[in-house]
Amino acid sequence: MDNFRSMALPNTSLLLLVLQMCALAWQAWALVDLRMEDTIEVSMDNSTEIPCLYTFTEEPKMVMVQWFVREREGHRVRISYSDLTMQKVDEDTSYSNRISVRSNSDGETLTIHGVKLSDEREFFCQVSGLSAGNGEGRTFLKVFDPPEPPVIEGVLSGVSVSGDSPLKIASCETREGFPKPNITWYRDHIPIHPTSGLANVVTLVTKESSGLYTVQSELHYKVTKEVKDAHFSCEVSYFVPGAVRTLKSKDINITVHYPTTSVEIWKESPEGSVKEGDTVEIRCQGDGNPPAPIIFNREQSDVELDSSQGLLVLKEVSRADSGVYECHSLDVDEVVDTLQLTVHYLDTAVVVPKDSEVMLKGESLTATCNALSSLETSTVWFKNGTVVGRGHIMHLQDATFDTAGQYDCEVTVPSLPGLLTSGSVHIIVQGAPQIKDADREIKLTEKVGGWVNLSCEVRGYPRPAITWSITGSQSQSWREVDKRETEDQVHSVVMLKVTTHTVAVCNSTNDFGIETKMYSIRSIPFSQTPTARKTSADNSGVIIVVIIVSILLLAVLGSVFYFLYKKGKLPCGRSGKQEIINAYSTKEKTNKDDIVVEMKAKKTEESMLLKSANGEKKPPNDQNSTLSS
Repeated sequence: MDNFRSMALPNTSLLLLVLQMCALAWQAWALVDLRMEDTIEVSMDNSTEIPCLYTFTEEPKMVMVQWFVREREGHRVRISYSDLTMQKVDEDTSYSNRISVRSNSDGETLTIHGVKLSDEREFFCQVSGLSAGNGEGRTFLKVFDPPEPPVIEGVLSGVSVSGDSPLKIASCETREGFPKPNITWYRDHIPIHPTSGLANVVTLVTKESSGLYTVQSELHYKVTKEVKDAHFSCEVSYFVPGAVRTLKSKDINITVHYPTTSVEIWKESPEGSVKEGDTVEIRCQGDGNPPAPIIFNREQSDVELDSSQGLLVLKEVSRADSGVYECHSLDVDEVVDTLQLTVHYLDTAVVVPKDSEVMLKGESLTATCNALSSLETSTVWFKNGTVVGRGHIMHLQDATFDTAGQYDCEVTVPSLPGLLTSGSVHIIVQGAPQIKDADREIKLTEKVGGWVNLSCEVRGYPRPAITWSITGSQSQSWREVDKRETEDQVHSVVMLKVTTHTVAVCNSTNDFGIETKMYSIRSIPFSQTPTARKTSADNSGVIIVVIIVSILLLAVLGSVFYFLYKKGKLPCGRSGKQEIINAYSTKEKTNKDDIVVEMKAKKTEESMLLKSANGEKKPPNDQNSTLSS
């Protein structure tokens, strides 16, 4: 078998040589037109086709087509062969399993599957029609692989403005691209061009074992303080079949280190004005980076105040905390700023007269309420929760018992809510008792055996004492059922059972006088209709007048009787008594007998009152009683 192969190879070579010689013999009058594209572009891992189109000026008897590739070393290697009888892909090449050839009347097309980066090379198509002519064409296959998106990173430690030359501020990297991608730097979306003493770009290109490129770019920049607000980015441009595309990184800020040139101090809380008792926070901040240490002190004082990270906290401030506060930045050069702090205050209200004041009825009084404050104040006077005056001065004119009581003053600062103080004064009005409705006599009508409630409400200072005087009804038929007392007021209620016509008097007394109130109760027997109980006040007055006149008349008659007795003109023996009795029986019209008859006939309630006045014993129903309250 090996001998056969060794014989076949020389024979094949000889055949090809003969064919070539024949072809050269016919080249003088036979031509072939072969057409191939100069360059074909394809993305890695895709498939691509390389066409080889040909035409002959004379119909060939046989056509042979061979495909070759140029190796890296420069020599060519056949990868496919075809003629009228066969078509095959050469074995033991890098394309044995990745290519296919398709023939038609116009020529052949070589298809490469799974294009690799190593496929970027020249592909040759050689056509031989023997006597009909020979031709060869070439196509360069260009392979593309897009890189990964760029990764940008600023210098973590920051960059100082103190440098005299551009310093590295950021780096940008893109990996595994083909052909080699390019990196462009931007500041605030404006391209950065290398400028001597201002900007410089250092690029490092690495070709990986896979043949792909990794590009690293460093931006060196002359940093100023304004750079801290700038946004830097990088952009990668790369080739794809038929176009150029770009990938942009994110924007980054550069950490710039610069010294403090100024500081600012301000009151962070509370908002608005400060009052005693508030917690005050004062903040101080410099414009350097990194921030320089901050310390606080009061003006004209070297004592450092306790603070933390530029914050000074003053708890429960008082007016003594008012003043100028300084903050210092401990940087290369010391920088100072100041703040004026004013703590507003409102002292305790001072009321004059103090605590309590005694007045006489009819007197006037001026009371004042003042509180020292750093701001304008407003004062309101209250009594029992009701506003009775505004302003620091309150005038009380022509005092009455209604004037008495506690007066509260409230002092506020309208411009600073929360500042409030108050005081009070207790007013006492002295005077004689004053009974409610004492100026009129109250007349009542009640049937015998009925109960009535009688009330007596009196004001005065010192607090009056109340006593009740009951005339007419039995002493055990009434009692006090309610009694309420305040500093200058007494209210007494008695319950009275009516047994006869009754007069009840409420007597109130204190150190300044006495005042009374009278109730007249007319009793109505059970036999009278309810209408009789409703006698008018005028008829009751007439009855009282008649009673008084009758009493006076009886007193006069008693005096006459006594005078006659002393003169001996009035019989005192049994016959005299009998004469009187007879006279009463016969009702003779003599003056003397008329007097006697009147005395016997007028044995009424008025005569009993007269006897009581002369010391005689009264019937149980007609006794007087007095209750002291």
